[in-house]
Amino acid sequence: MQSLFQILMLILDIVWFFIIAHVIMSWLINFQVLNLRQPIVAQIWDGLNRILDPVYSRIRTILPAMGGLDLAPLVALVAVYAIRIILANNAGVFYGY
Repeated sequence: MQSLFQILMLILDIVWFFIIAHVIMSWLINFQVLNLRQPIVAQIWDGLNRILDPVYSRIRTILPAMGGLDLAPLVALVAVYAIRIILANNAGVFYGY
């Protein structure tokens, strides 16, 4: 059971990293530090969008319109952190402690 717990925590860490990378990259693109005409930047941006858009689109259907402010990444980060807390607090139940 401990292996399953560690695998789930690793997956949540990877999701956390992807969300943070997507947010930082979106800021750099919007402030014109990064240019989407560069092939590597465009490929990374497209890959992150393909991975995270299904998650963000579900969150955006629940959230009200905020007038250009996208809170979907923040909600996703809070959800990932909440799942980590729930898993960590219930790990003792799985181990029999």
